[in-house]
Amino acid sequence: MARLDDDNDSVKLCMSVQEMSINGDEPPPEYIVREGIFGAIDSSPEIGQIPIIDINLYSTSSHDSEQAENELEKLRSALSSSGCFQAIGHGISSSFLDKLREAATQFFALPEEEKQKNPLEEKQKHFKVAHRTEGYGHDVKVSEEQVLDWAYRLTLRVFPEDQRCLDLWPENPNNFGEVLREYATKVRSMMGVLFKAMAKSLNLEENSFANQLFGEQALMTARFNFYPQCSRADQVLGVKPHTDGSGITVLLQDKEVEGLQILVEGKWVKVPIVPHAIVVNLGDQMQIMSNGIFKSPMHRVVTNFERMRLSVALFNEPDPEIEISPVEELIDEMRPRVYKNVKNYGRINYECYQRGEIALETMKI
Repeated sequence: MARLDDDNDSVKLCMSVQEMSINGDEPPPEYIVREGIFGAIDSSPEIGQIPIIDINLYSTSSHDSEQAENELEKLRSALSSSGCFQAIGHGISSSFLDKLREAATQFFALPEEEKQKNPLEEKQKHFKVAHRTEGYGHDVKVSEEQVLDWAYRLTLRVFPEDQRCLDLWPENPNNFGEVLREYATKVRSMMGVLFKAMAKSLNLEENSFANQLFGEQALMTARFNFYPQCSRADQVLGVKPHTDGSGITVLLQDKEVEGLQILVEGKWVKVPIVPHAIVVNLGDQMQIMSNGIFKSPMHRVVTNFERMRLSVALFNEPDPEIEISPVEELIDEMRPRVYKNVKNYGRINYECYQRGEIALETMKI
Protein backbone atom coordinates (compact mmCIF):
# COMPACT_ATOMS: atom_id res chain seq x y z
CA MET A 1 0.00 0.00 0.00
CA ALA A 2 2.87 2.37 0.73
CA ARG A 3 6.27 3.13 -0.64
CA LEU A 4 9.24 5.15 0.58
CA ASP A 5 10.07 8.33 -1.29
CA ASP A 6 13.87 8.56 -1.20
CA ASP A 7 13.87 12.32 -1.82
CA ASN A 8 12.22 13.26 1.47
CA ASP A 9 12.06 10.00 3.44
CA SER A 10 8.27 10.29 3.64
CA VAL A 11 5.77 7.56 3.04
CA LYS A 12 3.20 8.14 0.30
CA LEU A 13 0.14 6.05 -0.42
CA CYS A 14 -0.15 4.58 -3.90
CA MET A 15 -3.94 5.03 -4.11
CA SER A 16 -5.36 8.51 -3.60
CA VAL A 17 -8.22 9.47 -1.31
CA GLN A 18 -10.20 10.47 -4.37
CA GLU A 19 -9.78 7.04 -5.95
CA MET A 20 -10.72 5.22 -2.75
CA SER A 21 -13.80 7.43 -2.34
CA ILE A 22 -15.00 6.86 -5.90
CA ASN A 23 -14.46 3.11 -5.59
CA GLY A 24 -16.08 2.93 -2.15
CA ASP A 25 -12.97 1.16 -0.86
CA GLU A 26 -12.40 0.34 2.78
CA PRO A 27 -9.87 2.91 4.07
CA PRO A 28 -6.47 1.35 4.83
CA PRO A 29 -5.08 1.30 8.39
CA GLU A 30 -3.15 4.54 7.82
CA TYR A 31 -6.47 6.44 7.94
CA ILE A 32 -8.16 4.69 10.86
CA VAL A 33 -8.45 6.85 13.97
CA ARG A 34 -7.18 5.15 17.10
CA GLU A 35 -8.57 5.96 20.52
CA GLY A 36 -6.39 8.72 21.95
CA ILE A 37 -6.36 11.63 24.36
CA PHE A 38 -8.91 13.53 22.25
CA GLY A 39 -11.50 10.75 22.13
CA ALA A 40 -13.18 8.72 19.40
CA ILE A 41 -15.42 9.96 16.59
CA ASP A 42 -18.88 10.77 17.93
CA SER A 43 -21.74 10.12 15.51
CA SER A 44 -24.03 12.73 17.04
CA PRO A 45 -22.21 15.50 18.92
CA GLU A 46 -24.06 18.54 20.24
CA ILE A 47 -24.25 21.76 18.25
CA GLY A 48 -21.82 24.21 19.83
CA GLN A 49 -22.98 27.59 21.10
CA ILE A 50 -20.58 29.49 18.85
CA PRO A 51 -21.04 33.28 19.27
CA ILE A 52 -22.09 35.36 16.25
CA ILE A 53 -20.22 38.67 16.23
CA ASP A 54 -20.85 41.70 14.02
CA ILE A 55 -17.35 42.98 13.28
CA ASN A 56 -18.74 45.99 11.42
CA LEU A 57 -19.33 47.49 14.87
CA TYR A 58 -15.57 47.69 15.40
CA SER A 59 -15.20 50.31 12.69
CA THR A 60 -13.81 53.74 13.61
CA SER A 61 -17.16 55.43 13.23
CA SER A 62 -18.89 53.26 15.81
CA HIS A 63 -16.24 52.15 18.30
CA ASP A 64 -17.40 54.58 21.02
CA SER A 65 -20.99 53.43 20.97
CA GLU A 66 -22.46 51.30 23.74
CA GLN A 67 -23.30 48.64 21.18
CA ALA A 68 -19.67 48.45 20.05
CA GLU A 69 -18.48 48.18 23.66
CA ASN A 70 -20.87 45.31 24.22
CA GLU A 71 -19.56 43.64 21.08
CA LEU A 72 -15.97 44.04 22.35
CA GLU A 73 -16.93 42.29 25.57
CA LYS A 74 -18.61 39.57 23.53
CA LEU A 75 -15.39 39.17 21.53
CA ARG A 76 -13.21 38.94 24.64
CA SER A 77 -15.55 36.35 26.16
CA ALA A 78 -15.59 34.23 22.97
CA LEU A 79 -11.82 34.27 22.50
CA SER A 80 -11.02 33.52 26.14
CA SER A 81 -13.38 30.52 26.20
CA SER A 82 -13.89 28.64 22.91
CA GLY A 83 -11.44 30.75 20.88
CA CYS A 84 -13.89 30.68 17.99
CA PHE A 85 -16.78 32.78 16.63
CA GLN A 86 -18.92 33.31 13.55
CA ALA A 87 -18.19 36.68 11.92
CA ILE A 88 -20.93 38.67 10.24
CA GLY A 89 -20.76 42.28 9.07
CA HIS A 90 -17.49 41.46 7.31
CA GLY A 91 -18.41 43.34 4.15
CA ILE A 92 -18.02 40.38 1.78
CA SER A 93 -21.18 39.68 -0.20
CA SER A 94 -22.76 36.25 -0.11
CA SER A 95 -22.66 36.20 -3.92
CA PHE A 96 -18.89 36.67 -3.85
CA LEU A 97 -18.47 33.91 -1.25
CA ASP A 98 -20.46 31.63 -3.56
CA LYS A 99 -18.18 32.67 -6.42
CA LEU A 100 -15.14 31.57 -4.39
CA ARG A 101 -16.77 28.25 -3.49
CA GLU A 102 -17.67 27.68 -7.14
CA ALA A 103 -14.10 28.35 -8.33
CA ALA A 104 -12.81 25.84 -5.76
CA THR A 105 -15.47 23.28 -6.70
CA GLN A 106 -14.59 23.59 -10.39
CA PHE A 107 -10.90 23.06 -9.65
CA PHE A 108 -11.46 19.92 -7.55
CA ALA A 109 -13.84 18.56 -10.21
CA LEU A 110 -11.06 18.59 -12.83
CA PRO A 111 -9.50 15.29 -13.92
CA GLU A 112 -6.61 14.22 -11.71
CA GLU A 113 -4.10 14.80 -14.53
CA GLU A 114 -5.25 18.42 -14.78
CA LYS A 115 -4.99 19.03 -11.03
CA GLN A 116 -1.53 17.48 -10.98
CA LYS A 117 -0.32 20.42 -13.07
CA ASN A 118 -0.25 22.15 -9.68
CA PRO A 119 1.74 19.51 -7.74
CA LEU A 120 2.49 19.66 -4.05
CA GLU A 121 6.00 21.06 -3.62
CA GLU A 122 8.36 22.02 -0.82
CA LYS A 123 9.55 25.62 -1.12
CA GLN A 124 11.82 25.90 1.90
CA LYS A 125 14.98 25.99 -0.22
CA HIS A 126 13.80 29.19 -1.87
CA PHE A 127 12.21 30.88 1.12
CA LYS A 128 13.12 31.08 4.80
CA VAL A 129 9.92 29.35 5.91
CA ALA A 130 10.66 25.74 6.77
CA HIS A 131 8.02 23.21 5.75
CA ARG A 132 6.38 25.62 3.34
CA THR A 133 4.37 23.15 1.31
CA GLU A 134 2.32 24.44 -1.62
CA GLY A 135 0.28 23.13 -4.49
CA TYR A 136 -2.25 20.33 -4.89
CA GLY A 137 -1.94 17.00 -3.14
CA HIS A 138 -2.86 14.60 -0.37
CA ASP A 139 -1.61 14.08 3.15
CA VAL A 140 1.97 12.80 3.28
CA LYS A 141 2.96 10.29 5.94
CA VAL A 142 6.13 11.38 7.70
CA SER A 143 6.06 8.89 10.58
CA GLU A 144 4.73 5.39 11.21
CA GLU A 145 2.52 6.62 14.08
CA GLN A 146 0.80 9.30 12.03
CA VAL A 147 -2.88 8.96 11.08
CA LEU A 148 -3.61 10.37 7.62
CA ASP A 149 -6.35 12.87 6.80
CA TRP A 150 -9.16 11.87 4.42
CA ALA A 151 -8.78 14.94 2.24
CA TYR A 152 -6.97 16.52 -0.62
CA ARG A 153 -5.99 20.14 -0.71
CA LEU A 154 -4.70 23.06 -2.70
CA THR A 155 -2.38 25.28 -0.66
CA LEU A 156 -1.12 28.64 -1.95
CA ARG A 157 0.82 31.56 -0.44
CA VAL A 158 -1.06 34.80 -1.08
CA PHE A 159 0.86 37.42 0.92
CA PRO A 160 3.47 38.85 0.73
CA GLU A 161 2.85 39.20 -2.99
CA ASP A 162 6.51 38.57 -3.88
CA GLN A 163 6.25 35.11 -2.27
CA ARG A 164 3.42 33.91 -4.52
CA CYS A 165 4.42 30.82 -6.51
CA LEU A 166 2.16 31.61 -9.42
CA ASP A 167 3.26 28.51 -11.32
CA LEU A 168 1.25 26.52 -8.76
CA TRP A 169 -1.89 28.67 -9.06
CA PRO A 170 -4.61 26.99 -11.17
CA GLU A 171 -5.30 28.36 -14.64
CA ASN A 172 -8.57 26.42 -14.73
CA PRO A 173 -11.07 27.80 -13.93
CA ASN A 174 -9.68 30.91 -15.53
CA ASN A 175 -10.99 33.27 -12.83
CA PHE A 176 -9.45 31.29 -9.95
CA GLY A 177 -6.49 33.61 -9.34
CA GLU A 178 -8.55 36.77 -9.62
CA VAL A 179 -11.17 35.51 -7.16
CA LEU A 180 -8.56 34.31 -4.65
CA ARG A 181 -6.64 37.60 -4.73
CA GLU A 182 -9.82 39.62 -4.18
CA TYR A 183 -11.02 37.39 -1.35
CA ALA A 184 -7.65 37.36 0.41
CA THR A 185 -7.42 41.17 0.18
CA LYS A 186 -10.87 41.53 1.74
CA VAL A 187 -10.05 39.05 4.53
CA ARG A 188 -6.72 40.77 5.18
CA SER A 189 -8.58 44.03 5.75
CA MET A 190 -11.00 42.22 8.08
CA MET A 191 -8.09 40.74 10.05
CA GLY A 192 -6.61 44.20 10.54
CA VAL A 193 -9.87 45.33 12.15
CA LEU A 194 -10.00 42.21 14.32
CA PHE A 195 -6.44 42.55 15.64
CA LYS A 196 -7.24 46.06 16.88
CA ALA A 197 -10.55 44.94 18.38
CA MET A 198 -8.87 42.04 20.18
CA ALA A 199 -6.34 44.42 21.73
CA LYS A 200 -9.05 46.89 22.79
CA SER A 201 -11.05 44.08 24.38
CA LEU A 202 -8.10 43.53 26.74
CA ASN A 203 -7.64 47.29 27.34
CA LEU A 204 -4.39 47.29 25.35
CA GLU A 205 -3.08 49.81 22.84
CA GLU A 206 -4.85 48.92 19.60
CA ASN A 207 -1.70 47.86 17.73
CA SER A 208 -0.39 45.55 20.47
CA PHE A 209 -1.15 42.44 18.41
CA ALA A 210 -1.05 44.00 14.96
CA ASN A 211 2.58 45.08 15.43
CA GLN A 212 3.61 41.41 15.65
CA LEU A 213 1.06 39.76 13.35
CA PHE A 214 0.25 42.34 10.72
CA GLY A 215 2.30 44.28 8.20
CA GLU A 216 3.86 44.05 4.76
CA GLN A 217 5.83 40.88 5.55
CA ALA A 218 3.07 39.09 7.46
CA LEU A 219 2.21 35.76 5.85
CA MET A 220 -1.16 34.69 4.52
CA THR A 221 -1.67 31.20 3.15
CA ALA A 222 -4.84 29.91 1.51
CA ARG A 223 -5.84 26.28 1.82
CA PHE A 224 -8.69 24.87 -0.23
CA ASN A 225 -9.89 21.66 1.42
CA PHE A 226 -11.90 18.93 -0.31
CA TYR A 227 -13.30 16.07 1.77
CA PRO A 228 -14.81 13.32 -0.40
CA GLN A 229 -17.43 10.96 0.99
CA CYS A 230 -16.00 8.13 3.07
CA SER A 231 -17.32 4.59 3.49
CA ARG A 232 -16.09 4.55 7.12
CA ALA A 233 -16.93 8.03 8.39
CA ASP A 234 -17.24 6.44 11.85
CA GLN A 235 -13.51 5.65 11.85
CA VAL A 236 -11.86 8.19 9.55
CA LEU A 237 -11.31 11.94 9.98
CA GLY A 238 -11.03 14.61 7.32
CA VAL A 239 -8.51 16.40 9.56
CA LYS A 240 -7.21 14.95 12.81
CA PRO A 241 -7.36 16.98 16.06
CA HIS A 242 -5.01 19.96 16.08
CA THR A 243 -4.61 23.60 16.93
CA ASP A 244 -3.56 26.05 14.23
CA GLY A 245 -0.04 27.44 14.15
CA SER A 246 -1.37 30.76 12.88
CA GLY A 247 -2.12 34.00 14.66
CA ILE A 248 -5.65 33.87 13.34
CA THR A 249 -7.50 31.58 10.91
CA VAL A 250 -10.50 32.60 8.80
CA LEU A 251 -12.59 29.72 7.45
CA LEU A 252 -15.32 29.74 4.83
CA GLN A 253 -17.41 26.64 5.45
CA ASP A 254 -19.35 24.52 3.01
CA LYS A 255 -22.84 25.98 2.46
CA GLU A 256 -24.66 22.75 3.31
CA VAL A 257 -22.45 20.04 4.81
CA GLU A 258 -21.22 20.37 8.39
CA GLY A 259 -17.91 18.84 9.42
CA LEU A 260 -15.93 21.21 11.63
CA GLN A 261 -15.88 20.37 15.34
CA ILE A 262 -14.13 22.07 18.25
CA LEU A 263 -13.22 20.73 21.68
CA VAL A 264 -15.06 22.64 24.42
CA GLU A 265 -14.53 21.62 28.05
CA GLY A 266 -13.33 18.20 26.97
CA LYS A 267 -16.27 17.51 24.63
CA TRP A 268 -16.47 17.74 20.84
CA VAL A 269 -19.22 20.02 19.52
CA LYS A 270 -20.32 20.83 15.98
CA VAL A 271 -19.67 24.27 14.51
CA PRO A 272 -22.97 25.02 12.77
CA ILE A 273 -23.31 26.54 9.32
CA VAL A 274 -24.51 30.14 9.61
CA PRO A 275 -25.56 31.69 6.28
CA HIS A 276 -23.17 34.43 5.08
CA ALA A 277 -20.95 34.07 8.19
CA ILE A 278 -17.22 33.30 8.17
CA VAL A 279 -15.73 31.26 11.00
CA VAL A 280 -12.84 32.88 12.86
CA ASN A 281 -10.65 30.85 15.19
CA LEU A 282 -7.47 31.81 16.94
CA GLY A 283 -4.15 30.09 16.39
CA ASP A 284 -1.40 29.26 18.85
CA GLN A 285 0.55 32.43 18.18
CA MET A 286 -2.32 34.59 19.44
CA GLN A 287 -2.57 32.45 22.57
CA ILE A 288 1.15 33.03 23.15
CA MET A 289 0.87 36.80 22.60
CA SER A 290 -2.15 37.09 24.91
CA ASN A 291 -0.19 35.20 27.59
CA GLY A 292 -2.81 32.47 27.60
CA ILE A 293 -5.87 34.71 28.01
CA PHE A 294 -7.12 33.99 24.50
CA LYS A 295 -7.42 30.33 23.52
CA SER A 296 -6.34 28.48 20.39
CA PRO A 297 -9.10 25.86 20.04
CA MET A 298 -8.45 22.19 19.42
CA HIS A 299 -10.49 21.28 16.35
CA ARG A 300 -10.98 18.54 13.79
CA VAL A 301 -13.02 17.76 10.66
CA VAL A 302 -15.21 14.67 10.40
CA THR A 303 -16.01 12.88 7.15
CA ASN A 304 -19.44 12.08 5.71
CA PHE A 305 -20.85 8.78 4.45
CA GLU A 306 -22.90 10.35 1.68
CA ARG A 307 -21.68 13.80 0.77
CA MET A 308 -18.47 15.63 -0.08
CA ARG A 309 -17.52 18.82 1.73
CA LEU A 310 -15.54 21.90 0.71
CA SER A 311 -13.95 24.64 2.80
CA VAL A 312 -11.47 27.49 2.30
CA ALA A 313 -9.11 28.55 5.09
CA LEU A 314 -6.85 31.59 5.24
CA PHE A 315 -4.04 31.49 7.80
CA ASN A 316 -2.26 34.60 9.08
CA GLU A 317 1.25 34.34 10.55
CA PRO A 318 3.99 36.86 11.33
CA ASP A 319 7.19 37.01 9.33
CA PRO A 320 9.08 33.89 10.55
CA GLU A 321 12.13 36.08 11.27
CA ILE A 322 10.13 38.09 13.83
CA GLU A 323 10.29 36.88 17.41
CA ILE A 324 6.86 36.85 19.02
CA SER A 325 6.24 37.03 22.75
CA PRO A 326 3.49 37.67 25.29
CA VAL A 327 2.45 41.34 25.43
CA GLU A 328 4.18 42.85 28.47
CA GLU A 329 1.03 44.55 29.75
CA LEU A 330 -0.57 41.12 30.15
CA ILE A 331 2.15 39.86 32.50
CA ASP A 332 1.92 40.62 36.22
CA GLU A 333 1.99 38.94 39.63
CA MET A 334 -1.55 37.71 39.20
CA ARG A 335 -0.80 36.30 35.73
CA PRO A 336 2.89 35.35 35.44
CA ARG A 337 4.45 34.87 32.02
CA VAL A 338 3.28 31.55 30.53
CA TYR A 339 5.19 31.26 27.23
CA LYS A 340 8.71 31.71 25.90
CA ASN A 341 9.68 34.01 23.05
CA VAL A 342 9.69 32.13 19.75
CA LYS A 343 10.60 32.56 16.08
CA ASN A 344 9.13 30.58 13.16
CA TYR A 345 6.49 28.93 15.31
CA GLY A 346 4.85 27.58 12.15
CA ARG A 347 7.65 25.05 11.81
CA ILE A 348 7.32 23.91 15.42
CA ASN A 349 3.57 23.51 15.05
CA TYR A 350 3.91 21.54 11.80
CA GLU A 351 6.42 19.08 13.25
CA CYS A 352 4.41 18.54 16.45
CA TYR A 353 1.18 18.10 14.46
CA GLN A 354 2.69 15.32 12.37
CA ARG A 355 3.88 13.56 15.54
CA GLY A 356 0.50 13.95 17.24
CA GLU A 357 1.95 16.28 19.90
CA ILE A 358 0.64 19.59 21.24
CA ALA A 359 3.02 22.32 20.06
CA LEU A 360 1.93 24.90 22.66
CA GLU A 361 3.04 22.62 25.46
CA THR A 362 6.63 22.89 24.18
CA MET A 363 6.44 26.70 24.48
CA LYS A 364 5.57 26.85 28.16
CA ILE A 365 8.06 28.23 30.63
